[in-house]
Amino acid sequence: MMNFESRQLLLKKQYWQLFGSNFRIYDAANRLVAFSHQKAFRLREDIRLYSDESKSREVLYIRARQIVDFSAAYDVFDTASGQKVGALKRKGWSSLVRDNWVLMNDLDVEIGRIVEDSTALALLRRLLTNLVPQKFHADINGVPVAYYSQRFNPFVFRMDIEFPNSGDGLLDRRLGLAAAVLLAAIEGRQG
Repeated sequence: MMNFESRQLLLKKQYWQLFGSNFRIYDAANRLVAFSHQKAFRLREDIRLYSDESKSREVLYIRARQIVDFSAAYDVFDTASGQKVGALKRKGWSSLVRDNWVLMNDLDVEIGRIVEDSTALALLRRLLTNLVPQKFHADINGVPVAYYSQRFNPFVFRMDIEFPNSGDGLLDRRLGLAAAVLLAAIEGRQG
């Protein structure tokens, strides 16, 4: 069963995969809480999160609204209920310098943002690729709801995910986890 209550998680991208990408999300006790597979060669992103590596129980799916879009919006759905959890939209032009995402609720109303830590470091990352790890913070109405911090490792992508107490009740953790997978899949591709 996928644990949406964990405050501290670790996302690991599989080191080498011939087609597509696999992501594993672990809790603080190093237990697998979710497995994700991103299919290769897709014009429209379609990412699934499962309760384990057997892929027998899908819990969330993330799907791009358009085919190859610079400012793509990604809808996040709870598979069991079929209900939309929310959406994430990449701010195209402003993300050229410093990555910037919009958090939206299930009605597509903007509720918050996910922003890369600093413009200076963002520019440095564009020059030095993956030598400077990315860090993001998410906030809703100025209240921090999530932190996403890539660990320095030029070979293996790892990201720490933290949901602080201040964000309790503001951010649906399912949307927070979907954001982590998208940051790893979409932003990680640029490095």
